[in-house]
Amino acid sequence: MKFLGDPRRIRRKFDKPSHPWQGDRITEEKALIEEYGLHNKKEIWRMQTRLKRFKDQVKSIASRIDKQAKLEEKQLVDKLTSLGLMKQNDPLDVILGLANKDIFERRLQTLLVRKGLARSMSQARQFITHGHIIVDKKKITFPSYIVSVKEEALVEFVSTSTLSNIDHPERIIKEIIKEKPGKKKKSEDAEVAPLVFEEEEIEAIEEKGAVVKKEAKEDPKDKKQDSAAKPELKHSQKEEQKTEKKEKK
Repeated sequence: MKFLGDPRRIRRKFDKPSHPWQGDRITEEKALIEEYGLHNKKEIWRMQTRLKRFKDQVKSIASRIDKQAKLEEKQLVDKLTSLGLMKQNDPLDVILGLANKDIFERRLQTLLVRKGLARSMSQARQFITHGHIIVDKKKITFPSYIVSVKEEALVEFVSTSTLSNIDHPERIIKEIIKEKPGKKKKSEDAEVAPLVFEEEEIEAIEEKGAVVKKEAKEDPKDKKQDSAAKPELKHSQKEEQKTEKKEKK
């Protein structure tokens, strides 16, 4: 029995997964959370439930031929066209092919980043929850708001907010160029090391005005050849000395 003043029963606006442990679903949800800066998985389930209701409505319309079905079909197409999920001339089967990313791209949080009003998804979420964003002159404070095609051009900052200034430091996109590790740029204006002279070379420059070249280092192979040629020279010198003595006699 209900009495006057009893709090109403709050029903959840999403359907939970049929099984808690599904590997493919868990990996897909993690990727969506990282890509779109979501707070938790409940935000994913809300969007999935909303998309599922659109698809269920298409299936129910396709099974009927009465006037009411045609009216519901027109209303559904007009609604999804206004949300930017399909075009006016697309067949009704296009709705069945919609993916999760299609509806996540229409969220206010995502559109702030796509329009360049925020640097990242987390920053876009902060701007919305802190009350800095208005859509068609209405302040929106929840990031999961689905922006229609008409409202997309009317997304802006509150006029009294400091973020409405383009030169605000939180709105400036900084381009950070990361250098590859282990590679350093060579300085174009690198100083050339001066020439070093020894004392003997300096004295030769002062006396002759030129640098005296040092004798080339002898190759050990040449030394061996010289040592082999020396005994032959000694033998020839002895013969010459003998001939000179005979001539004197």
